[in-house]
Amino acid sequence: MGIEYSAHLPSEFIISHLHQLLPDWHVPALSVLIVMQQSSVGLLQRTTETEIQKQQLRQRFIKLGQEISKRLRQQDYHAEIFDPKTGQPLLSQPGQMTLDDVAVVRSSLGYPLVETGGCWLIQHPNWGTGVFPGVLMSSAEPDVVVAIAHHITSSP
Repeated sequence: MGIEYSAHLPSEFIISHLHQLLPDWHVPALSVLIVMQQSSVGLLQRTTETEIQKQQLRQRFIKLGQEISKRLRQQDYHAEIFDPKTGQPLLSQPGQMTLDDVAVVRSSLGYPLVETGGCWLIQHPNWGTGVFPGVLMSSAEPDVVVAIAHHITSSP
C-alpha cells in the first residue's frame, strides 16, 4: 500500500487557534506534515472490513508519527501527532478544540471531499476514497520535517 507525505506551512486557522489545539505549546507551529496512506478498500461504506482497515492505518500512522516526533524532539523541536480518530493530540494535553485532519488536507492540498453519513472523506486523485490521512504538527520548518519523514520511510 502506498504512502505519501508533504509538509506545509500552517493555515491561518491553525496559527490563530494553536493555543486552543495545543495549550501547552509556547512556540509557534511552523509546519504541518500531512501523511496520506492508501487503503486496500474504499472507505466510503462503513463495513467491518473498512473499520479494520482504518484501525490498521491509524496504528501505522501513530507509529510513524511517534518516530518522526522522537527525532524532532531530539533536535529540540516541538512535535505533536493528532489522532485521526479523535482529532486530539497524542503527546500533549488536549485543548478546547480538536483538529479536523480532512479539513487540513482540503486547505493544504485542495483535494475534493465526498460526504457520507455526516462524515467527509478525501477524494485522492489516484486512490479515490481509499485514503487515510494523518497530521503531525511541529515547530520545525517544513523541509526539516520532510527530511526526517523521508529518512524514516525509506529505511528498511
